[in-house]
Amino acid sequence: MILLANMEWVAAAIGLLTGAALGVGLKWLWELATRRRAHEEASRLLEATRREADALRAEARKEAVEEAARLREETEKKLTRRRQELETVEQRLAEREQLVNEQLAGIVKQEQALGRQRESFLRQCEEITRRREELAESERRQRRELERIAGLSAEAARAELLHRVEQETLKDAADLSRHLLENARETADAQARRIVSMAVQRYAGAQNYELTTASVALNGISDIKGRIIGRDGRNIRAFEARTGVTVLIDDTPNTVVLSGFDPVRRETARRAMEILVTDGRIHPTRIEEVVAEVEKEVEQAILEAGRDALFRLGLHPVHDEVLRLLGRLRFRQSYSQNILDHSIEVAHLAALMAAELDADLAVAKRAGLLHDIGKAINHEVEGSHALIGADFLKRHGEPEEIVNAVAAHHDEVPPNGIVAVLISAADALSASRPGARSESMTHYLKRLQGLEEIGGRFAGVDKCYAVQAGRELRVIVRPEELSDEAAEKLARDIAHRIEEELQYPGQIKVTVVRESRATTFAK
Repeated sequence: MILLANMEWVAAAIGLLTGAALGVGLKWLWELATRRRAHEEASRLLEATRREADALRAEARKEAVEEAARLREETEKKLTRRRQELETVEQRLAEREQLVNEQLAGIVKQEQALGRQRESFLRQCEEITRRREELAESERRQRRELERIAGLSAEAARAELLHRVEQETLKDAADLSRHLLENARETADAQARRIVSMAVQRYAGAQNYELTTASVALNGISDIKGRIIGRDGRNIRAFEARTGVTVLIDDTPNTVVLSGFDPVRRETARRAMEILVTDGRIHPTRIEEVVAEVEKEVEQAILEAGRDALFRLGLHPVHDEVLRLLGRLRFRQSYSQNILDHSIEVAHLAALMAAELDADLAVAKRAGLLHDIGKAINHEVEGSHALIGADFLKRHGEPEEIVNAVAAHHDEVPPNGIVAVLISAADALSASRPGARSESMTHYLKRLQGLEEIGGRFAGVDKCYAVQAGRELRVIVRPEELSDEAAEKLARDIAHRIEEELQYPGQIKVTVVRESRATTFAK
């Protein structure tokens, strides 16, 4: 019994041990499987992480390459612009250096020439002094010989000569007075007409001064000059080729200057550049489109300007080609005086004079408006603008009276009728009245210097002064060398020489001053 009980206990113990061993084995197998699954999961996570890191590295490398390319391109553009600016500055410095060298060389030559002239002048002065002494001695000998032969003293001969000169002068004065009275009677009517014509100077019309170059404001847009130039200058070359003007881009901030001979092309280029700068899209194709659109607008503006001029003067319509050329005068200036405004003013002045002289007002207005139309085509055809304009009007059906007035307004052909004379006078009045035209300071100073040089060339002249803004030349002569009659002749000679050698608006008054002074002291 006891043995049986022990066997049962042993069997229970064995069962317990077997179960425990089996549990431990199963636990170990479970942990082994768990570790294996964890290792596999870790491997998959590691592989996914590695692939994601590779993708991020590739994307970062691509972005870095693109950023480097962009920075390199911007750096190259800046370096190119800087290089161009440096080349421009170097070119300007070279030109200025060359100009300074040329001016220095000219100054040296002038100093040498002045030195030679001074030496020659001194020699001439010595020679003149010697000859003057010889002439004085010869004159004394001749006077003594004449006194001996005539049996009269110098004082008696002088008194006799003055008496005879006085008698002849009185006779000449009487003849001159009679001649002046007769001439006054003959020219009274013409003089009255001249006075009426001069009265029209009271006409006061507005004057607009315009430049021969056009400036376009850039309004502070960044890098706009670079876009106007374009890569390797392709945009600016395309613009210049399409418009026919020169684009000047210098150091002036926020400004581009357009320069061209043809004012219509210059206006077209100005409007096109403003549109391109405002739009911001600047490339050859866009330039072609904008310039084509602006050309149509300018052509329409030309026709409107011609129609407006006809409407303001109340004239009948003209031929389409004449209307187009008339409108082109809106974009032309002469001495800063707009030619279309000048033509309208000439038409008004001619009509005022025609009304006083009972001439045809409509013909005078039409001829005055069209008298300078040749200036719209004189760069295309050789010849003066008066003859070119007259031939153009004749081919387009204008009356012979108007054609002759246009051709004769600068005295290149004889005038046929009163209208031609009125147009010439009205043209001179419009151009010469104060404020009508302007001239540069250089031309103004040259004209004044030329006036004084012409007056100083004549013998007996002491000093010359150009006054009244160059409209009067006052000449002071030495009274011991020139008489009153010689002074009057000198004034006419100087005026004739000015007409031959100088070009000037209006007229220049020549005043010769001869003054004798006797001074003594009472002691």
